[in-house]
Amino acid sequence: MWKQRILTLIMVIVLALPVVPVAAGKAPLAAISGPADFWADEDVPGSAGEATPPWPRDPSGIGPVPDPAGRVTWRGFGLSSATADLPERMDWVGPGLSPPTPDPTVHPLSLPPLEDIIAIAAGGNHTCALTRDGGVKCWGANRSGQLGDGTTTDRNTPVDVVGLPSGVLTIAAGSGHTCALTSGGGVKCWGDNRYGQLGDGTTTNRLTPVDVVGLSSGIAAIDAGGGHTCALTSGGGVKCWGDNRYGQLGDGTTTGRSMPVDVVGLSGGVAAIAAGYTHTCALTSGGGVRCWGANSSGQLGDGTTTGRSTPVDVVGLSGGVAAIAAGYTHTCALTSGGGVRCWGSNGSGQLGDGTTTNRLTPVNVTGLSSGVIAIAAGNAHTCARTSGGGVKCWGFNLYGQLGDGTTTSRSTPVNVVGLSSGIAAIAAGEYHTCALTSDSRVKCWGYNEPGQLGNGEMVYRTTPVDVVGLSSGVIAIAAGGWHTCALTSGGGVRCWGDNRYGQLGDGTTTSRTTPVNVLGLSSGVIAIAAGRYHTCALTSGGGVRCWGFNGSGQLGDGTATNRLTPVNVVGLSSGVVAIAAGNDHTCARTSGGGVKCWGSNGSGQLGDGTTTYRLTPVNVVGLSSGVIAIATGGWHTCALTSSGGVRCWGFNLFGQLGDGTTTSRSTPVNVVGLSSGVAAIAAGELHTCARTTTGGVRCWGDNSSGQLGDGTTTDRSIPVNVVGLSSGVAAIAAGSYHTCALISGGGVRC
Repeated sequence: MWKQRILTLIMVIVLALPVVPVAAGKAPLAAISGPADFWADEDVPGSAGEATPPWPRDPSGIGPVPDPAGRVTWRGFGLSSATADLPERMDWVGPGLSPPTPDPTVHPLSLPPLEDIIAIAAGGNHTCALTRDGGVKCWGANRSGQLGDGTTTDRNTPVDVVGLPSGVLTIAAGSGHTCALTSGGGVKCWGDNRYGQLGDGTTTNRLTPVDVVGLSSGIAAIDAGGGHTCALTSGGGVKCWGDNRYGQLGDGTTTGRSMPVDVVGLSGGVAAIAAGYTHTCALTSGGGVRCWGANSSGQLGDGTTTGRSTPVDVVGLSGGVAAIAAGYTHTCALTSGGGVRCWGSNGSGQLGDGTTTNRLTPVNVTGLSSGVIAIAAGNAHTCARTSGGGVKCWGFNLYGQLGDGTTTSRSTPVNVVGLSSGIAAIAAGEYHTCALTSDSRVKCWGYNEPGQLGNGEMVYRTTPVDVVGLSSGVIAIAAGGWHTCALTSGGGVRCWGDNRYGQLGDGTTTSRTTPVNVLGLSSGVIAIAAGRYHTCALTSGGGVRCWGFNGSGQLGDGTATNRLTPVNVVGLSSGVVAIAAGNDHTCARTSGGGVKCWGSNGSGQLGDGTTTYRLTPVNVVGLSSGVIAIATGGWHTCALTSSGGVRCWGFNLFGQLGDGTTTSRSTPVNVVGLSSGVAAIAAGELHTCARTTTGGVRCWGDNSSGQLGDGTTTDRSIPVNVVGLSSGVAAIAAGSYHTCALISGGGVRC
């Protein structure tokens, strides 16, 4: 659940953030109460927060969403960037702090200027936001130039960061400095530079972004600590710069550095980094954890309180760890077996062991439950469908997305009120959840500012409510980023929720809290597919029509103009038998067995041998015929051939192409070991699964939430068997970070 990579909750008072599993999303600012000037003195480096495994936020280098998983990270001061994907689990810690009380009268989207924000980062006294176009805006304290607008004037409304109107993938805010990871893999920083934390070779504050020396490319992730900054290279090495009084740069000294230095012993083999307030940790590719820096509370986990200037092994965690997170003075690890272990400061119970005693070595986090057979992950929460048809949820619950009648975050599953049985499917959105009942009704709960619950209100719900007008007659549903659509038994399409880009297809950009008819599609539709901000329909005549956001050409009408009503996809007025929508690209399978794709192509997900965006369909190289099924992930695409083989192309950082590498491909490659014998395929955000002709299931790619089903959370670049599903499976379906299988006997396992 950790692939939110660089993910932290926005809150200017957070002293420590927990390990947070991933989910998908792009959320707006949340209304959070609490003192806003906790770190009012910029002389004190900002605190730290969660660090997540590395990845480029937007492999295609474009706007609407910064990362391949579609997740938006929230960064606390001293942490790396924030995306509109809140952590699935969130602990509020610190002296006298408690969870903020949600106010149903305060709507998170009540700040119009921030509606187009996909990521934010909170520094000591300043905040920054990443726009859908990849630009950066900042506001708040600015005496060190941390707003990047060329002045030292404080701002109470957002201002543009000079020179960064686009092309930024993630942002990270320290106490008084800010950094950005560009689509080209470079790092730029600005603001306070007294410790050299900007990495430009000086200790001069900068009022506009400057390049970090030696890091113009090749960076996969960044994280900002109190007064230091670290970067994970694409080769798995770690470099840090800035404040080093406690050895947090890991170079064997306590000398501050104004340019990146290598962390001793970590030139390669690192899978993730986490920068705490004055300490840093790294997760190795072998599943071990090593930490360095301040250790007064035991946050290095080596059994002492002695500070270290080079990495030391965390006791008992030489292997088997899937993810790490560094808080203010504590650290947590997610094990490959699904457990969580924490160490360090525990004054607020942040180690989860039922005490408030500091721990010098890892302790088990209590409260883990069992009995879940299917998981669907939203931005910051997870839900499961039980063998009895019930639904349980856990994680971040500020908007009631767990459905248990409260807004209390839970670290163990709780029952969704009124859904103890009778559920046929579940879907998790950004901060809301929906369920399709066995009698074709739809119920939703959680965050509802744009009206994605479809109940006629814009107030979040902590228990399931019926979607108005969809109590029956629904044969399929499709959940986009912030909108939902339903295909009726009469062949019509109805949509509700966010409509800023016209993705509801009703001719307006007005968000709807109840379903509205898609204009011109009252009948004759046989399938629907929803991307992040666009929707497509396959007509009974074999034509394809799309509507909504079109910045990458994903509507296929030859333009990059958003459309408020369905438009015909050029060249596909007939002859199409199936459609699939990725985050910002769309694909179609023709009656002749060929595959055509269009839209975003930064990772080669269109399969035409280039990384050039396409406004109209292009043929996938080598797949002009012989394809019987297609599946689109976030930024990758797969095809099932008539011979039972699987071929994939596009983004491959987590091995989701299954070719034994993590190299992205712009043309189809064979999935290792699956040249034949496959009956069906399904693609999640960053993983892929196949059902074999013998009824077994094999999966590959991202496994941070256990979505590969092999009993671990280790990513796989070639297919692995799903435990307990070697036969008897009739169908498979992949959510963003979970997978489910329909058993031939009628049961469902996830």
